[in-house]
Amino acid sequence: MSTIDLTIHAEIRTDMGKGASRRLRRSDKLPAILYGAGQEPVALTLDHNKVNNMADHEVFYSQIINLVIDGESHEAILKDVQRHPFKPKLTHIDFQRVKRGEKLHTNVPVHFINEETAHGVKQEGGVIAHHIAQVEIKCRPRHLPEYIEVDVANLKLGETMHLSDLTLPEGVELVELSKGADHDQAVVSINAPRVEAAAEEETAEEPSAEVPTAKESEAEDKDAE
Repeated sequence: MSTIDLTIHAEIRTDMGKGASRRLRRSDKLPAILYGAGQEPVALTLDHNKVNNMADHEVFYSQIINLVIDGESHEAILKDVQRHPFKPKLTHIDFQRVKRGEKLHTNVPVHFINEETAHGVKQEGGVIAHHIAQVEIKCRPRHLPEYIEVDVANLKLGETMHLSDLTLPEGVELVELSKGADHDQAVVSINAPRVEAAAEEETAEEPSAEVPTAKESEAEDKDAE
């Protein structure tokens, strides 16, 4: 588990508008907003460089963040990040309040383990194919996992693991599965190597040699004379 400190000190922002936001960014400040839990949204100002460094860590996008506003702590999760189109800078962040005792909806990453030793890879020469990188979950804050682990050790060539095959931590539900069986997405599969598959396709498409008829053979013999 990550040990990164997810505490962000913020100030309430009263100067609003695009011009005010541009001035903030020029001074290495980051505009943000905190909303949710039945309370009024609050516009915030953050230290850009501190938050930008946090954004390099996976847990920043999936774990509860401690926002300290005027000395008061507020638990929140990240809901949206806007970035500069070509500079390595953030331009705006949305946070959603976390209310203890109520379930929250958020995305967490998927971590695949035992890929190199998977049955379909080590014994059958297959290639791992990832179909998703994260999943949307629903759980109470105390059950929020850092990631969902997917063990592919027993996956064989040609097989696919779906959302319904995942082993979930206590108290965690997959949002997609609550929508019905047709939302049981593929998560990971083991396929035949592309070179081998392409060779099989070429063999299947290669035309078979035609056997000349008796008349064609006779005509060829006369031409040869």
